[in-house]
Amino acid sequence: MSVTPLDERKLDPAVALAALDETAPREPHRLFALKHGDCFAVADAYGDIRGIGDGFFRDDTRVLSEFRLTLGGRSTSLLGASLSQDNVLFTTNLTNLPIESAGGRDIPQGGIHIERVRLIWQDRLFERITLSNYSQEHSTVLLSLQFAADFRDMFEVRGSARTKRGVTHAAETGDNSVLLRYEGLDKLVRSSVLAFSETPDQLLENRADFYIAITKRSRRTLYVEVGAQAEAPPGRERFRAAAARARFSMRAKRRHGATVHSSGRVFNDWIQRARADVALLTTELSTGPYPYAGIPWFSTAFGRDGVISALQMLWLNPGLARGVLAFLAQHQATESSPFSDAQPGKILHETRKGEMAALSELPFGRYYGGVDTTPLYIHLAAAYAERTGDMDFIDRLWGSLTAAAGWMEEASRATGFVTYQRAAVSGLANQGWKDSYDSIFHADGRIARGPIALVEVQGYVFAAYCGLATLAKRRGDDEAASRWERKAGKMCARVEAQFWQSDLGTYALAIDGEGQPCKVRTSNAGHLLYVGLPTPERARMVADQLLSASFHSGWGIRTLADDAIFFNPMSYHNGSIWPHDTAICTAGLARYGIRDSVVRLMSGTFEAAVHFNMRLPELFCGFTRAPGEAPIAYPVACLPQAWSAGSTFMFMQACLGVEIDGGRGLIKVTRPRLPIGIDNLVIRHLDVGNVPVDLSFQRVGDRVVAYLDDQHEGQVPLVVRT
Repeated sequence: MSVTPLDERKLDPAVALAALDETAPREPHRLFALKHGDCFAVADAYGDIRGIGDGFFRDDTRVLSEFRLTLGGRSTSLLGASLSQDNVLFTTNLTNLPIESAGGRDIPQGGIHIERVRLIWQDRLFERITLSNYSQEHSTVLLSLQFAADFRDMFEVRGSARTKRGVTHAAETGDNSVLLRYEGLDKLVRSSVLAFSETPDQLLENRADFYIAITKRSRRTLYVEVGAQAEAPPGRERFRAAAARARFSMRAKRRHGATVHSSGRVFNDWIQRARADVALLTTELSTGPYPYAGIPWFSTAFGRDGVISALQMLWLNPGLARGVLAFLAQHQATESSPFSDAQPGKILHETRKGEMAALSELPFGRYYGGVDTTPLYIHLAAAYAERTGDMDFIDRLWGSLTAAAGWMEEASRATGFVTYQRAAVSGLANQGWKDSYDSIFHADGRIARGPIALVEVQGYVFAAYCGLATLAKRRGDDEAASRWERKAGKMCARVEAQFWQSDLGTYALAIDGEGQPCKVRTSNAGHLLYVGLPTPERARMVADQLLSASFHSGWGIRTLADDAIFFNPMSYHNGSIWPHDTAICTAGLARYGIRDSVVRLMSGTFEAAVHFNMRLPELFCGFTRAPGEAPIAYPVACLPQAWSAGSTFMFMQACLGVEIDGGRGLIKVTRPRLPIGIDNLVIRHLDVGNVPVDLSFQRVGDRVVAYLDDQHEGQVPLVVRT
């Protein structure tokens, strides 16, 4: 690898890097993410890490903040980059810009092909760099890898300033490796070891230089590993073994639950990518699988995101819900803490492992400032029981569920609604899913002051009480069931009386601390349809609003009507489109029988996914769709994002009209529809009362018929309502 012919002279690496062309074209600007466990990496299409929001992260700390490849002292030219279908391997194909060989001979652009293949396995980044010489000359070229590790906490990377940091130690270089270390203020030493399969010709504290001799029509390969400690030297066998294990692990995760296959090839690509993204973000914890929220900013366990992702996947993979419920029960608050916004019975909002969380510089080590997570947790438990019939698990959760119900009762004692107001200035000002500082406001632009009752949260509380009543009946506690039924009824009546705005034809966004409604038209009201709170008449009026041009952009439902004072299609929460939000509203439309609009919304979302390379981002801009134009990306959206990937399957369930009663072992299908352009679709290995079945849908004229495979016909009842 490092042999240099005697007739060629070495370039000065310092001079070569000084000549690095920083303005070289870098299209496309899209980032690529890899993840395993509590490690993830984000890099650009070149495979480079530049330290601007990207990097290699372990336990909420950036352990590699720069990793850039140059050839002949120059950036490379991008040919193409992609992720493998299973999200395990990132591959980029590059070629050289015009450079000089180490002997001074000109190498024209396109003479050398560079392939970088990368994966993460067990807290370690593996990379294979292959150079192939397609020029007509034998050449020795300078390949340089520039690297750094700033060991910044995730919140520092996101922009939080710190007055003091720990100690960064001088780099320690060996023959084939370099050790980078940082001792944090929490006294924890964090390290990165970069190891190479070949001895660099020059190894500095921030750069490794290799003079690679490649004859024409030949190739040379360098292996690099980045981990917390030194292991065996990198090489072909270690790379192949890590890749094989990572792919086997991913296959095992993707096997969980039922699979979906349709007659549409491109539609199938979307389904497979969404399934792969859910699998990528799902981390195996001691309590079971848990879908981390999204990369890069939220690659950790979030309560709200985990519950909604589990609800989206529940009909296909109830094991994910079980893992989420078990984890959240284990981390339920048992005491009050203003700093972490904890109260007994409250369910976790977020957990972090970085230095700033450990030092309590921020409250997010274990933070409970989410007003909606607790009722959603109860709702998920009830939905899980309905889907599986697994009352043994519910019995084990029962103490946690009643404690969560106790928190809801206490939180609504003053006003009859579950409200929020942060207990410490370090916490989140807004604690629903729209948690931007300006997302909860009055029609005249005044920011609402707490304590605030959000409309969708009251819907979740209504659903939680309904679910508790059903579970109590199944446990034989009729008295508790009646009490929770009464609470659900009272909540429904209060919402209808105080949130409904006749002049708007929809529900208010919130009620502020002075009892005044925020008379703003938002997508939040669509979540009430999802839980079934409104009367059919009012549900239809809300649906008409959501499907109007003020909300429906053609790609999805905007979070805010386009006539609102704070409407901005480029904002985070005030006019953008969130796929999970659109999916929840769509599921609500399906619940009230508005089936044709469900198909329309799913179609628009699928077409948006096609423009985003089959991967729905966390959110995108809410501009109105125009012929021939693509949806506009939101520049710093997480990608992948669990509840965006999971929305694919919530749309599909709403479209097909599938419900599964695991306790009674039957499938219900109500007025099924197939997505536009799809003539047949099959769900394979769908567990119904521990019996795996294949459920098929076929377009016949203007109808869609549903049927079970011959093997299980009659074994699992299928009830179809047309």
